[in-house]
Amino acid sequence: MNLTPGDVGRLARVGFGRGARVGVIVALAESSELPGERIKPVEGVRRDLPPLPPDWFRLMEFCASYYQTPLGEAMLSALPAALRRVDPPKARAGRAGKPPAAAVAPELTAEQRRALERIAADGPGFHAYLLHGVTGSGKTEVYLRLLERTLAAGRSALLLVPEINLTPQFEARVAGRFPDAGLVCLHSDLAAPARARHWKAALEGRARIVLGTRLAVFTPMPDLGLIVVDEEHDPSFKQQDGMRYSARDLAVFRARDRDIPVVLGSATPSLESWANAAAEPGRPARYTRLTLEERAVAGARLPAVQRIDTRGEKLQEGLSGALLEAIARRLRRGEQSLVFLNRRGYAPVLSCPACGWVSQCPHCSANRVVHLADRRLRCHHCGAEAPIPRACPTCGNQDIHPFGQGTQRIEARLKALFPAARVLRLDRDAARTRARWEALLATVAAGEADILVGTQIMAKGHDFPKLTLVGVVGADASLHAADFRAPERLFQQLLQVGGRAGRAELPGEVLIQTEYPEHPLYRCLARHDFAAFAAMELDARQAAAFPPFSHQAMLKADAPQLAAAVDFLRQARQLAARHAPPTLRVFDPVPMRLTRLARRERAQLLVEAGQRGLLQDFLTRWLEDVRALRAPRDLRWQVDVDPLEV
Repeated sequence: MNLTPGDVGRLARVGFGRGARVGVIVALAESSELPGERIKPVEGVRRDLPPLPPDWFRLMEFCASYYQTPLGEAMLSALPAALRRVDPPKARAGRAGKPPAAAVAPELTAEQRRALERIAADGPGFHAYLLHGVTGSGKTEVYLRLLERTLAAGRSALLLVPEINLTPQFEARVAGRFPDAGLVCLHSDLAAPARARHWKAALEGRARIVLGTRLAVFTPMPDLGLIVVDEEHDPSFKQQDGMRYSARDLAVFRARDRDIPVVLGSATPSLESWANAAAEPGRPARYTRLTLEERAVAGARLPAVQRIDTRGEKLQEGLSGALLEAIARRLRRGEQSLVFLNRRGYAPVLSCPACGWVSQCPHCSANRVVHLADRRLRCHHCGAEAPIPRACPTCGNQDIHPFGQGTQRIEARLKALFPAARVLRLDRDAARTRARWEALLATVAAGEADILVGTQIMAKGHDFPKLTLVGVVGADASLHAADFRAPERLFQQLLQVGGRAGRAELPGEVLIQTEYPEHPLYRCLARHDFAAFAAMELDARQAAAFPPFSHQAMLKADAPQLAAAVDFLRQARQLAARHAPPTLRVFDPVPMRLTRLARRERAQLLVEAGQRGLLQDFLTRWLEDVRALRAPRDLRWQVDVDPLEV
């Protein structure tokens, strides 16, 4: 098949073995060192699609280089699954209808106006903004006004959100304000043909607003003029398999490459972004910090945060008397309460007190969780499940007990304590599909639930005017976790979920059950003082040379036996000595915290450097040697640059 220079950037089908594969034409060579009979012809070119633009190639080249991934693998992972198929689905027009009338924009607060004026004053070109706004301060309205400016200038915009659960409300607000902008959504809950259609609409410039989760950062948009990353701190922006990229960081790179503004918004910014928005001696701040300190709804105030000392108190299925009385007061006033526990299921483990048997997963270094609603034991890591036994499988004792609390157990206890109340559980077990999740949210918004029991999916992006109480259960476990990021995540989670309370005229209250009421983290939380918490954590990280004061990469290996994974990493560590400069630290290989996952044993090797460029130069040379190692056929390895879990 004859190719022309205009085909560069198009998708092509090429014979591969006995079948065929889809690839991207990156260049046309005038000659080849291979004889003609060894070169397979191009079987077809997707000329129904415009070529991928040059900036998309620059983004892919950066990904391949920075995340140490082959360029072809990076490109194909960024394309919708339907377009990677040899036999792509036939194009089908989307539903067309008369767009609704545009919604009326609310009046801006003084803080929102100042933030927009600052962005406008900076003029066109690349600028990175960290929009730090307390929960309910109207960050979304700032995004919408920036969208309005971008569309008026004839440009398009990319909006990234961390999870699918946030898209229904966000999508409704954006579509209501810009009904003629050709808004499309891109996330994993879309069927493959629909995702391909939306991606094509963006590539062709018909969709001027793209709203999506992390993979949407790769969407080609010819007239891109603005990128917004909402809840920029959320770990969901980091891909955890394949090419382990950070969509937030790629959004900043893409904005710099396109010379356009990027806005990172959060009530609890990541400490990396917070540090980037702070100036240092001899170095100006990389990001401009914009602050919204007041809630946008007139009369709405930040909720009062109280710490409930549970030392010495006998709890009712993990619930204190003070929290139960607070729930009862809301019921009498016709208001809603949320009990937050970030643990699904009925109980974390089933155990036999006679012989010590526990419901351990046979495939993972974890316990199977008790799901009493469907009488199953289920592993939340690999999905393995089994019926709840009637007696201990080891000794036959029939007196086996669930230990600890999960959302199902809290739900059951609240129903028993408040039989007249409407108790609704909101977690991934209750909301397995987007339709079910939207139905649950509609039930809450309509006031048809009195007490909510939820996990982290309730922590952000939701606005329920009648919700005035948030009770937090089981938060202390994160205070002593081995991961140095655990305190940051706990503070972010609690401040975000607490922000669901009192978002309208009714005052809100947050009750945190803890055995450490004087812990500095809880004291900062009680004052809603993110800046003080961030300063405390950054001081601790600087003393320990943790990110953002160092840069890390993790080499991971897994095999049927742990010894094989560790041995491979030991060989890799020996190779590292050839390339590691004195200031770079290569740690010993160790088993991962969850050592066994889905019948495979896992180990890791951490590499750390004070300078990002130093680490990248080392990785490029070192991984060439690692790829040449003769590893067992059943061993897999991968590298994770800027890992989120250590």
